[in-house]
Amino acid sequence: MLNAAGSIGPTVRAGRYIAQPTGYRAFIPAPLPPAPPVRLEGELLRLLSVADRALGRLDGSVHTLPNPDLFVYMYVRKEAVLSSQIEGTQSSLQDLLSAEANVSGGDTPRDVDEVVNYVRAMNRGLARLQDLPVSVRLIREIHGELLQGVRGSRLTPGELRRSQNWIGPGGASLTNATFVPPPPEEVPAALGALETFLHTHDDIPLLIKFGLAHAQFETIHPFLDGNGRLGRLLITFLLCERGVLDKPVLYLSHYFKTHRQEYYDRLQAVRDHGDWEAWLAFFLKGIVEVSAQAAETARRVLALREEHRSLIAERLGRAAGNGHRVLQHLYVRPILSAKEVQDLLGTTFAGANQIVKRLAELGILVEITGHARHRRFRYEPYVRLFDDAPAAAGL
Repeated sequence: MLNAAGSIGPTVRAGRYIAQPTGYRAFIPAPLPPAPPVRLEGELLRLLSVADRALGRLDGSVHTLPNPDLFVYMYVRKEAVLSSQIEGTQSSLQDLLSAEANVSGGDTPRDVDEVVNYVRAMNRGLARLQDLPVSVRLIREIHGELLQGVRGSRLTPGELRRSQNWIGPGGASLTNATFVPPPPEEVPAALGALETFLHTHDDIPLLIKFGLAHAQFETIHPFLDGNGRLGRLLITFLLCERGVLDKPVLYLSHYFKTHRQEYYDRLQAVRDHGDWEAWLAFFLKGIVEVSAQAAETARRVLALREEHRSLIAERLGRAAGNGHRVLQHLYVRPILSAKEVQDLLGTTFAGANQIVKRLAELGILVEITGHARHRRFRYEPYVRLFDDAPAAAGL
């Protein structure tokens, strides 16, 4: 029933559904924070405490690594793959690494460029945080990187939408969509209010604030494409900007992908019923689960590095020094050729080829092209650590 304010149904904490002149109804989000405030008590308070501790353990685990940035290099790529897969891409971590190493293959998915863009967008955003806070300006810049030259590039990369979009199954229209975000004329003000909320000094715990912000961004849905990926990037940018994590090593895409339907249901329950508490509990559980996975991966990376350093020292004799230099390089570029090893070591091609052969015999490198010439080798045990998700911690 339409009330005097032009809305359909009761006003809820998250906003109102407003009837539009052409007959559909769109959701107009209320500015954050919610009113009445989030009930930070009971199970939600416990989860916040557990999530804070989990992030602290993750930060400590990453700093035990000899060079945390090398861990970040691969972790960013794992996130790029998972976040893009949620949006329908087929590319794997192996496909992404091969594309970045210019290893061509007939079975490489065509959408790998979208994943490459995600890596570039992530890295640009993290770099821009040095002189630009998380803001509408930053979000627009990153959106432009995300869609440059790929599927969706015709949908005005970096520009807020000027037409109505909606969310629903294939064939859905504005009148029967699962959810209709605010009309385009409402988007600038809604994003501006979100930016104000993010930079207002208050007593809201940071993880609660980030959970509220992610849900609000997805509700505003400010672009014609890329909103999901950008909303997940936003979480990482906020964690790093506020110093919750020193390195960008917490990514919720695996959790959101595994619990996809619950993710959508929790967001919709916020819009329909103002149920911020259930959404935030889901969000915090994800932080706990993914933090434990990332910390375990860091531990396994450290163990693998020590195992391979020992193996090289024991088995390569006088060539061990060069073997260690190649091993260190593999954490930056896990796919390489004998020519790259030659350039790295400043040795002859025959010498470089011999090092590569010895590392392959030790099971550190695996040849991936099947060619007799121009062969490429992958640091298979290391890449496999990021393909295998460690078991989640209990809550």
